[in-house]
Amino acid sequence: MQRYFTNDFDNQIFKLNLEDTYHITKVMRMKLNDLIEVVYNNRVYIASINTLQPNVLASLKEAKNTYNELNIKVTICQSLVKENKMDLILQKGVELGAYEFIPLITRNSIVKVDKDFNKKIIRWQRIVKEASEQSKRNIIPEVKNILTIKELIKLDYDLKILCTVNELSRSLKNILQNNKKCGTMIIVVGPEGGFKKEEEELLTQHGYLSTTLLDFVLRTETAAIVALSMINYEFKR
Repeated sequence: MQRYFTNDFDNQIFKLNLEDTYHITKVMRMKLNDLIEVVYNNRVYIASINTLQPNVLASLKEAKNTYNELNIKVTICQSLVKENKMDLILQKGVELGAYEFIPLITRNSIVKVDKDFNKKIIRWQRIVKEASEQSKRNIIPEVKNILTIKELIKLDYDLKILCTVNELSRSLKNILQNNKKCGTMIIVVGPEGGFKKEEEELLTQHGYLSTTLLDFVLRTETAAIVALSMINYEFKR
């Protein structure tokens, strides 16, 4: 059953936006009385379509007692990478339970920030929404505005992880096993060329734990996926 998100609910009727209306009517070719899942205020409901145009309206049928979220809020802070790689990180990050995403500008970032960068944020948020519907999430993770490392270190989390290839770093598995009670976590992943030494030093000086994921050297678009997979295993409900 297709899942959609809405903030518009009144008199037992859900109203979907025009983008979802197009998907329902033109892509899925649904008809009146077809059933859909609607997420409102992080809760899932079964609803029956009773109007198709100009916006889909669906009548509440029943509530579902499902909550498909990790019991820890994980932020993926991803250094800017090429568009196709960022798309993959967002899609798979959502599927693996990421709570939010922060794009990060670093010295080795090959993607430059310009006046039209906000359009990328809007596009990324659309990708995240679609992935949330596909993976049956109860929330739509937020794509935050781009940050610098100096801005990033001002944010507070229970557990702060810096992914690195430093041979002296602790393994993520070991760190997770010793921090089972944390409620928030951030995973920082560098760009294709890695972090500069002074960038890593600044992060570790502000509480970030230098961490290795596997014995192999991973591509930047693989690191967040591996980290989230390990978190899912260690924090499974």
